[in-house]
Amino acid sequence: MHPSSRCQEPASATGPDAERSAASCGRTAGSLLAHSTIELSTNSREAVAQAASLLPVGMPVYIPKLPRRSHTVGLAQVRMLHELGFKPVPHIAARDLGSARELEEFLAIVVGGTGTDQVLVIGGDAEAAAGPFADSAAVIASGILQASGIGRVDVAGYPGGHPRIPPDDLRNDMTRKIELAQQGSLGLTVVTQFSFVPEQIAEYCAGIARVAPGVAVRAGVPGPTSVKRLLHFARICGVSTSLRAINKLGLNTLKLVRHADTEMQFQELARRSGTHDAGNLVGIHLFTFGGFVESATWFSDKLRLAAA
Repeated sequence: MHPSSRCQEPASATGPDAERSAASCGRTAGSLLAHSTIELSTNSREAVAQAASLLPVGMPVYIPKLPRRSHTVGLAQVRMLHELGFKPVPHIAARDLGSARELEEFLAIVVGGTGTDQVLVIGGDAEAAAGPFADSAAVIASGILQASGIGRVDVAGYPGGHPRIPPDDLRNDMTRKIELAQQGSLGLTVVTQFSFVPEQIAEYCAGIARVAPGVAVRAGVPGPTSVKRLLHFARICGVSTSLRAINKLGLNTLKLVRHADTEMQFQELARRSGTHDAGNLVGIHLFTFGGFVESATWFSDKLRLAAA
């Protein structure tokens, strides 16, 4: 295996134990890659086709729901991803739905046209609900997902906290969604927001494992991009507490680049998963702020090296 595809070991680690640790870490990295997902950030069919030549057939690709736009706007992307061999996973923003029928009709088109059985449900950016769903838990509780052929629901996790939601409310809301999914026989996976501090994600995973051992977590990781662009998206996505953690650590620009680096984040998560510090971490979710093809290229290179 190429050194860059393996998790870094402490310089003091030597002998058989270090070799076993490195081998385990390599297997963990391969396992994380095998259960990973990626976010769509382009409407270009040419770019998606190029990415399709790099990524595994059937890899889940998440389709963001744009604020103040109908869910049906994303249907063209759903169809394109399906046609090019991906598994489309649309975002459903609960508060943007005007009615239960709107959700039913959207899912009928998505499931009927692609056969996908997976969606990511979020509350959405709207302050007030346009219809009967005040939050993502209300969508899960409705039973519409199962009735429409959805068997897996992903929900958002916030390792660094949320700029508008108190920590206790976040924990209670997550517990409720997990319980509702279990009651409705839905598979549930937590997909986290990205963080500049991988330790936050590891701690978050461990926290989920303590209260819900059977729930898988996929860690959000920013794909290759510039620090300037990443900071821009961090503010848009509300990754404020992670930025505060960076400031508390007194990181200079060089160290910030290291913390933002896709490779370094992946290695740290794989290392912690290999030592069971990251709880039930099963894969990464790649945010493609620097470009869909660029992130697909990084992922393809990691797969190739992990298989060597």
